[in-house]
Amino acid sequence: MDLFNYSRRQTHAVQVGATPLGGDNPIRLQSMTNTVTMDTEACVEQTLRIVEAGGEYVRLTTQGVREAENLQHINAALRGQGCMVPLVADVHFNPRVADVAALYAEKVRINPGNYVDAARTFKHLEYTDEEYAAEIEKIRQRFIPFMQICKENHTAIRIGVNHGSLSDRIMSRYGDTPEGMVESCMEFLRICVEQQFTDVVISIKASNTVVMVQTVRLLAEVMEREGMDFPLHLGVTEAGDGEDGRIKSALGIGALLADGLGDTIRVSLSEAPEAEIPVARQLVDHVLQRQSHPYIPAAAYPSFNYIHPERRATKAVGPIGGGQTPVVIAARLEGEIAWNEQFMPDFIYVGGASQLPSKGGDLHAETGADMKRPGLIMDAPYWRGEAHTYPAYQAEQLPFISACNAPIKFLFITYMGLNDEALACLRHHPEVVLIAQSNHPNRLGELRALIHQLMNEGVQNPVVLFSHYAENEAEALQIKSAADLGALLFDGLCDGLFLYNQGTLPATTVDSTAFGILQAARLRTSKTEYISCPGCGRTLYDLQSTIARIKAATAHLKGLKIGIMGCIVNGPGEMADADYGYVGAGRGKISLYKQKQCIEKNIPEEEAVEKLLALIQADRNLSEE
Repeated sequence: MDLFNYSRRQTHAVQVGATPLGGDNPIRLQSMTNTVTMDTEACVEQTLRIVEAGGEYVRLTTQGVREAENLQHINAALRGQGCMVPLVADVHFNPRVADVAALYAEKVRINPGNYVDAARTFKHLEYTDEEYAAEIEKIRQRFIPFMQICKENHTAIRIGVNHGSLSDRIMSRYGDTPEGMVESCMEFLRICVEQQFTDVVISIKASNTVVMVQTVRLLAEVMEREGMDFPLHLGVTEAGDGEDGRIKSALGIGALLADGLGDTIRVSLSEAPEAEIPVARQLVDHVLQRQSHPYIPAAAYPSFNYIHPERRATKAVGPIGGGQTPVVIAARLEGEIAWNEQFMPDFIYVGGASQLPSKGGDLHAETGADMKRPGLIMDAPYWRGEAHTYPAYQAEQLPFISACNAPIKFLFITYMGLNDEALACLRHHPEVVLIAQSNHPNRLGELRALIHQLMNEGVQNPVVLFSHYAENEAEALQIKSAADLGALLFDGLCDGLFLYNQGTLPATTVDSTAFGILQAARLRTSKTEYISCPGCGRTLYDLQSTIARIKAATAHLKGLKIGIMGCIVNGPGEMADADYGYVGAGRGKISLYKQKQCIEKNIPEEEAVEKLLALIQADRNLSEE
């Protein structure tokens, strides 16, 4: 693939009702109801709201045969109101349910992790090659009749692999790896190819954005090797709500869309389903602005591994680079002082000397809080040489860098400005940190080109990614910046972020967005992370109010991961790397987990949040002793 120039991956078209995807069709948007599938009226009303918001497919959980049969009534009621949106049945654990759902839905999602294999128990199983082949034959024997039903009824299939529900069989042979997730999918795809069934869409998801991006990249490569061009459904599972859910989804989905991968997306938010569609629309529209952009001539670094990237090797300049945690640079102009203690930038760009706050370097003193001192970055002509202040140069000021004795110097640079003179300067001045910027329509491609040129030239100065906007809405900034920067972060090309917004948003919102992006990419932890599902008809408690209560009580616990899962489908698996888990076990009943271990089962819902908090507090007390 071309790392620097955008083009959409070529796939074949899949007919899903009257709304095909893949091929030359638009990137489709979808959501999922959280109503009980036996409640026809509620499902119809919510589906209509999703469609009104711009949804092009609507998925419904289909727990059993009764729910599968009721899809007929939901479908008929929608068609009776003139709504032709294709319905997607979401099936787990019971292949017989998929057979029935294929009669009444335009697409059926099956999960390879529990279609024939037993539900995940985290047990290690040993198979000989012959025994493993026999398990694959079991899949063939059950899957082929289902495909025949789909052929006869013109029903599409979605093969939906989730990181949280890989089977013990796959886990035992491949481990908890992208390779295992891809093989779980390929076992089914090879049968589809063998049977010449092509109305198939693939999703391969995780709540961990790093795993999700690496796995989809690997899947696309494996399919290409095997001559397959099935379309892709993209999504980050259990992304959460609010700012976290938007940043996490835009980072993971946007990184893949920006590389031309993806034919339909679902942004999974722990909010009303119709709230997902405007976020998805904004994300797709933003990424597609780079279509037909001016060509970027560039050469990829020969040792760069797109599937399993490693962080670019750099030499440390103070706290920047050298494998250290990426820094955050923020702008504070015209004496503006406003801070959120949780998201204190490492460096503050203040431009010219006339714009310094009255207390110079002691910006934190204005707050009266006991905070670290951020470094001040000043435009070079105004640099005073005071402690904790550092000069910033533009490319035309390269000749003046040698005359400055500051321990850290910043150089704003573009790809076109990275000429022989600039490269010679960087080789001679390892204390220079590059602030890489781009005005190209394909900002990602040009910034990638700049950093790959540095690697090709053997230059190891750290790089801070500069991204500028003029947004007045927080959601727009979160979605656009995460989508623009995601692939660069997953590629290992980031030593820091500098978000610059010229709209009306408070500076603290810009700061929290930068920190949120780094956390969503698993590069820097600044707050509690919540792995919360979006809810569906399987959800066994009031998800949104529960998330709000848990967040209110734990938001101050930096570095903690808490899984909040509506049911057991992905519950223990998707939150396997969480510190604690809150999982629906039955109607009104909750089970609490500590990592993969269930600590207490079937707690009444009204007591569960307090018991979770007590468990967390008890562990914190032990760690402090």
